[in-house]
Amino acid sequence: MRAVMYYGPDVPITVETIADPVPGPGELVLKVGRCGICGSDVHLTQEHGWMPVGMPLGHEFAGEVVAVGKDVEDFRLGDVVTALPAAGCGHCVACAEGLPMLCERPAEMTFCAGGFADYVRIVARTAVKLPGSLSMADGALVEPLSVSLHAVALANITPGARVLVLGAGSIGLGVAFWASKLGAGRIAVAARSSRRQEDAARIGADAFVLTGEGEVDAVRAALGASPDVVFECIGAVGGLGQAVEHVRARGTVVSLGLCTKLDPVMPAAATFKEASIRFSMAYSLKEFQFTADMLDRGHLEPRKWLGPAIPLEAVPDKILEMRQSNAHEVKVQVDPSIQVGSK
Repeated sequence: MRAVMYYGPDVPITVETIADPVPGPGELVLKVGRCGICGSDVHLTQEHGWMPVGMPLGHEFAGEVVAVGKDVEDFRLGDVVTALPAAGCGHCVACAEGLPMLCERPAEMTFCAGGFADYVRIVARTAVKLPGSLSMADGALVEPLSVSLHAVALANITPGARVLVLGAGSIGLGVAFWASKLGAGRIAVAARSSRRQEDAARIGADAFVLTGEGEVDAVRAALGASPDVVFECIGAVGGLGQAVEHVRARGTVVSLGLCTKLDPVMPAAATFKEASIRFSMAYSLKEFQFTADMLDRGHLEPRKWLGPAIPLEAVPDKILEMRQSNAHEVKVQVDPSIQVGSK
């Protein structure tokens, strides 16, 4: 099969022919229908130590079951599913709490990323069947939307809460989407440029603010007061301090931007506000299921993030392009069935 391979930040990403996956006990093989390009595919592949090397990229996938391993009872050939890109040990506290991405025994984790390929092997207990109303493209949105849902759940938003989202990428817009569905009052999205302003409005934001000089006053004016909850979805140095500057006294900051550099934050600035700061990592299987169910109920605004899908062969160049500019769709998806040169 074809697969987009990653060998480290100093080596070009390539498309290669590798062996087709074979399911072991408790596993499935999917024929990939769609797989989204994540910000981590773009940014973390430039840095040492953050992405597994020697394996295919792609973790926002949906596909059709084409092979079923031994001891799998709940899935059949032809089922259309999405899945977590890793399975935990199944025995530690985090796994018992339904959070396999936080598994305390990393040596026993099974990594199932590899959605930029014709086929991907997954662990059946991490899979969610997609309702018949959803397309493969919808299914590949479940993973990034679940990242945002997990962060909003951590914030414990109270009805009518004022919310600020820093960053207007797919994760930030996903946070605005879930905040609007789960009880927030006014929601503002703040970003460096206004390119995603219409996307933010379509997803449920009440206001859009350009960051820079005067942004704190602009946010207060847009929300009517300082935000109760600030979601840091920037992933760059300075983002956490920026969130603390905005949040009200005794408010909550949730960081999910995944900054990989040291980010200096002045503890006194947060202390004088008695601000709570939480860090959000990934999602649970229940959140995957909830996301799929919400899309099935007709909450399909995230579909508007998508432009035309691209073929597998275009992925390396697309990732290079996305490193240089954010002038692309909110979410770019890959369709392995597209033939190069087809229209």
